[in-house]
Amino acid sequence: MQVSINVNGEQRSHEVEDRTLLVHYLRDTCGLTGTNIGCDTTSCGACTVLLDGESVKSCTVLAAQADGHEVTTIEGLADGETLHPMQRAFQREHGLQCGFCTPGMVMAAVSLVAENPNPTEADVRSGLEGNLCRCTGYHNIVQAVLAAVREKSGATE
Repeated sequence: MQVSINVNGEQRSHEVEDRTLLVHYLRDTCGLTGTNIGCDTTSCGACTVLLDGESVKSCTVLAAQADGHEVTTIEGLADGETLHPMQRAFQREHGLQCGFCTPGMVMAAVSLVAENPNPTEADVRSGLEGNLCRCTGYHNIVQAVLAAVREKSGATE
């Protein structure tokens, strides 16, 4: 079947099998390997992307379901060489270790802050509970999200 998906601001049209998962479409067809495959069961969140601005686990969405929609991957957040505020905060606050979960975590955090522009620490922890990190213990991830919120609001620490 033919799909036409706006990926990171670029219209892409490809022939795919009906059963092609969005994560495989992004990685294998579009060559956007920042979206990771961790579990294929929605358990880890490594494949989180934005579908029309809302976070989804792309291992549970068919490419056909994204037909006619807008998808943003981790590669689409930066503005050229300028990192997105959430990406900068993860870097600055050491919100990563091995980096495997980081793209999905950042995408989920971007969606969370879009829905709740002033989250508490508890809100961040709750909002990211569908994304697993096997390395950090989450403290620095939560601090990174809160730092990005402060940066966006112009608040200083």
